[in-house]
Amino acid sequence: MTSRADRTALLLIECQRGVVGDLSILPALAEAAGPVLPEIGRLASAARTAKVHVAHLTYLPIADGRSTNRKSPMMRATQVSADWSPSHPAAQVVDEIGVGPHDMVLARHQGISPVYRTETLTILRNLGVEEVVVAGVSTNWAIPLAAAAASDEDFAVTIPTDAVAGAPADHHASMIRNALGFVARLTTVDELIAAWRP
Repeated sequence: MTSRADRTALLLIECQRGVVGDLSILPALAEAAGPVLPEIGRLASAARTAKVHVAHLTYLPIADGRSTNRKSPMMRATQVSADWSPSHPAAQVVDEIGVGPHDMVLARHQGISPVYRTETLTILRNLGVEEVVVAGVSTNWAIPLAAAAASDEDFAVTIPTDAVAGAPADHHASMIRNALGFVARLTTVDELIAAWRP
């Protein structure tokens, strides 16, 4: 199935230096993501060429980290991110992907879901987007939460399985096999790039 490029958005989830890059506060996730970062970069480059909307969904706590609830074990474990600011190196998108001149950087300041209480889906609807392609990390939580939220809001959802990562490897494989296929069309980077060519 192919889609009109201007009706499609590529959502790149938490591909930040402090998450999957050289400054990662989640080293197991960074290790798992390492091999897929070049694929995500290739996908992002093709999306820009095809005029697909590209949005980086980043995590950027505010008010010295007080924007994020610390009751969940994961958020407590990552509270070092409270020091991040828009200019902090850890908050930046990794070099393998970069930020294009027309890309959107949509930071969230709280929570685990990349779209919870954010303007992301509203912005996409305002742009006339009908399909979202979800890539990045992680298949543990953020990818399925974003995919389910977009599906609930009547967007078609596509996930390139070679452009997402999670840890450990067996859990990542199980999420793709047993969960993500129920909310999204599963594909590959090469298939998407071919579909986006004019």
